[in-house]
Amino acid sequence: MTDRSSDTAERKMQFLFALRSRGVTDKRVLEAMEKIDRAPFVRGYFSARAYDDTPLPIACGQTISQPSVVGMMTQALRISPRDTVLEIGTGSGYQAAILSLLARRVYTVDRHKRLVREASELFRELDLTNITCRSVDGSFGLPEQAPFDRIIVTAAAEDPPGPLLAQLKIGGIMVLPVGQSDAVQSLIRVTRHETGFDYDELMPVRFVPLLEGLGRDEG
Repeated sequence: MTDRSSDTAERKMQFLFALRSRGVTDKRVLEAMEKIDRAPFVRGYFSARAYDDTPLPIACGQTISQPSVVGMMTQALRISPRDTVLEIGTGSGYQAAILSLLARRVYTVDRHKRLVREASELFRELDLTNITCRSVDGSFGLPEQAPFDRIIVTAAAEDPPGPLLAQLKIGGIMVLPVGQSDAVQSLIRVTRHETGFDYDELMPVRFVPLLEGLGRDEG
């Protein structure tokens, strides 16, 4: 093994240890995060930091989330292999790639066409065939494919958006950050029942805001 590959293997081991030490304990989630290498999803200047447990900038003024937060959000969804999942905020595609190993079908949407295009290319390269990626206004969900067993939102809203709550199956779970500023946000889990919704507060987080409308096509 070369020094470079040995160093990469060591960093990957530290990466998985960091996930466990920060509360990601679900075996299926850990296995998925071990199989999906974060490196292809981090481009350019920050590629050397792909295995750091930190959020990093990506195109269109967005970020790839901190791996331990990705793990905690995925764990909180309690995905079963038969589930259909909707992700709001494709970003780099890293979260959707992990979801694809856990669920039957993943729909992921983003307001930025460039991010959707680049993520779609990565999904093809990685042979992740159960992901559908679209450029739409995620605040309205994807009504033509609803209802969903699980919904994950990777941008913060003041409250869980009504259209997304309506697209959640009875017994379904949605995980999302909520907060009125980028400084004070909480990750919550919403569970839909016959008679309404239960809300569980999970941990403090910081995400970019959930914006309505489509982003400019940055080419």
